[in-house]
Amino acid sequence: MLRTVSHLSSGIGVFLLTLLNAGTLTAQQVDLAALQDEAVAYLQDYLRVDTRNPPGNEIRGARFFAEIFDREGIAYEIAESAPGRGNIWARLDGGDEPALVLLHHMDVVPADPAYWSDDPLSGALKEDGFIYGRGALDTKTGGILHLAAFLALHRSGVPLRRDVIFMATADEEAGGFFGAGWLVENRPEIFENVGFLLNEGGGGAQVGDRFEFGVEVTQKVPYWLRLRTVGEPGHGSRPRSSSAVTEMVNALARLSAHEFEPRIVPAVDTHLRGAAPAHPEPWRTRFQDMASHLHEPGVMRQLQEYEPGLHALTRNTCSITRLTGSDKINVVPPEAGAEIDCRLLPDQDPDIFLSELGSVLGPEVEVEVLMGFTPAVSTTDTELYRIVEEVTLENFPGASFNPQVVGGFTDSHFFRDLGIVSYGYEATATPQEDRGGVHGNDERVSEENVRRGVGATLEIVRRFAAGRGISQDR
Repeated sequence: MLRTVSHLSSGIGVFLLTLLNAGTLTAQQVDLAALQDEAVAYLQDYLRVDTRNPPGNEIRGARFFAEIFDREGIAYEIAESAPGRGNIWARLDGGDEPALVLLHHMDVVPADPAYWSDDPLSGALKEDGFIYGRGALDTKTGGILHLAAFLALHRSGVPLRRDVIFMATADEEAGGFFGAGWLVENRPEIFENVGFLLNEGGGGAQVGDRFEFGVEVTQKVPYWLRLRTVGEPGHGSRPRSSSAVTEMVNALARLSAHEFEPRIVPAVDTHLRGAAPAHPEPWRTRFQDMASHLHEPGVMRQLQEYEPGLHALTRNTCSITRLTGSDKINVVPPEAGAEIDCRLLPDQDPDIFLSELGSVLGPEVEVEVLMGFTPAVSTTDTELYRIVEEVTLENFPGASFNPQVVGGFTDSHFFRDLGIVSYGYEATATPQEDRGGVHGNDERVSEENVRRGVGATLEIVRRFAAGRGISQDR
């Protein structure tokens, strides 16, 4: 049997795992305060590891973790899917119950130093109590929280009823094809008897003095498309009534003006109903039955202004993100191109969507599918979901907690395709004003969030992997 004394607040020092076996008493202790200090320092160092994608160079991140595992005496494996595109994983052996994977991606998006108050790779802990750096929110902090829990379990020696796998992968920001997707295809043995996975995508938000938490259980499906038009080339001094560029511009204008039909799929309905009490009127009432309010005059525009992320969950969307034309200012080119980032609701038939899109763009536009994933929803009827919820509410009494749908995509879809229950959750509560740091400027996470997240993540993983024990004292 296992007796656990745990303290999750950032100022308390010892996480005690006491093992009772055949009448003998063995105490194994993890100093939580020291673990939190370690995590803060590791995060600063990790943010300084340049894994901006492109080009990625995630092997640098893999070596960062390898040095830690070498010091800890933990076996690990590194695999490069291509030169420099490193992936690393390590396993704590446990019982026969389905294993748990702690997953995060090492690559981060580019950052322009001209728009940051400091070097995006500084990892600086400033006087305001925040740690700055590209990846602080997406998702190097999540990786360090996983690492801290993984190291604590290893050091404690507590018996596990299931394997726990720490995994850090490449390329998520560009689709995961050199990372999680590559591992699923080329190293399938890693995922034998894996039943559960914790990844990015959910977690907490702080709005004033209110906390809202959720677990991502599904996501909109990315559908990335390349558009092409062709026309007669010529000299820029002799404009034509129609050219490849004008055809493309006109097609994109039609797309920009087009509004895909809004609808509420079941997973989004659950998300909105659960979140409703945390929102002011009229949204509190509307979210209780959003499907009945979709077609009221002005409601969709109001929702887009109020909360663009929730608005995106009510319809298919397309964003125009890249344009190509002539490489000389005085040449009308023979072809023009564009790339658009479309996100489909989880139940959308892609062929039907392409048919609608084609009617908007017009017959002169060729459409090529660059990337598309399959949709899947992870059930909330699991012990892991219940543990995540109870640990969250123990740390944040009065917070809301709900299953969520996210408009972006993560690597979780690769694992849902394998039948692995995959949740997006990070045990931090990001202030509303800092959420723009994801892919934005001055990305940062508070030291308090890191410290609190270490204790909460360890408690979630311990309860699920080692058991609740005979009692818990607080």
